[in-house]
Amino acid sequence: MKTNNSPSRRFGGRISSQALLLAGIAFAVTASPAFARGTLAGTSIENTAVATFDGPGGTVQVPSNQVTVLVDELIDPVIEGNDPGDVIALPSATGAVQSFTLTNNGNGSESFVLTAVHTNGGDEFDPTANSIVIDSNSNGVYDEGVDTIYVPGTNDPVLAPDQSVVVFVLSDIPSAVTDGDRGQVTLVVDSATGTGAPGTSFSGAGEGGGNAVLGASGGTDNDDGFFVISSATIALLKSATIADPFGGTEAVPGSIITYTLTANASGTGTVSGVIISDAIPTGTVYQPASMTLTGAALTDASGDDAGTFSGTGISVDLGTVTGGTSSIIGIPLRTNVWMALGFAAAAILVAYVYAISRSGLALRATPRSS
Repeated sequence: MKTNNSPSRRFGGRISSQALLLAGIAFAVTASPAFARGTLAGTSIENTAVATFDGPGGTVQVPSNQVTVLVDELIDPVIEGNDPGDVIALPSATGAVQSFTLTNNGNGSESFVLTAVHTNGGDEFDPTANSIVIDSNSNGVYDEGVDTIYVPGTNDPVLAPDQSVVVFVLSDIPSAVTDGDRGQVTLVVDSATGTGAPGTSFSGAGEGGGNAVLGASGGTDNDDGFFVISSATIALLKSATIADPFGGTEAVPGSIITYTLTANASGTGTVSGVIISDAIPTGTVYQPASMTLTGAALTDASGDDAGTFSGTGISVDLGTVTGGTSSIIGIPLRTNVWMALGFAAAAILVAYVYAISRSGLALRATPRSS
């Protein structure tokens, strides 16, 4: 029997088996990202291996059959609260707002169902459900009449992979609450495809025709937000001290009356938009640039600081005031000087008439000669 021992044939046989082995390894490595989150659902991963060997006439390439893997959809929603802490609410408030962000951490477009739970244990009161609102203009701020009210099954948010949307939960606060009480609201998100144990597969339900597979979240997530009752309010007290021109405390013309306005914020939380105003009373004159706020001098011009003198009154913009703090405003006013001169002239005239009458002198008017 004739045996072909040519180097090429011997080498070619070895190459053939090695090529098949290497092709199999290459296939395994290439196909491994098929279920990775970063690969979009519906993507077809196609692979064909090639065996190369030396033939009698040169290099020969033999392709394998093509293997196609369709990437399934991985479902992984995430919901996170946006508020940095408890949201301050007043008793009997309606439409108190909490903010959340829903993100699609899956690899395919998915529809999500939203549910707000207002009855939770471990808090002091239960807010009442008002509505869930989608941030339709994407500015991250609730805009009444602009943002879209959510209706389950009608406008469930559909998010592309890695897309997020801000969701507002509006709640009503009961009246029978006290300062410092906390009420919990939980926003739950469920995949419209389904929920269950991680790894659960829904045949043919994925984007692009593949299966839908629940990720680590099981197709659902939730986060909590809290309201805290703040019955903080402002009490304003006004007092006056008097310094007369003679070093005493009599309210005579020319005296300086310093009004002190004390704004006391009680309760917890904060009170916002606090402005203290006071009109200059008749018979007094404001002393320019004399206002003070808790000992610090204020200017009269608007915009320079918290104080403003309008010509007829003063105002001090305290902004947001924290419960348990006080702001003290000082306003020195001088009693009208012209009033003082009038009183002095009247007193001199009375004394003069009295002295004349005692002397027995008669007074008569003397016509002025022309």
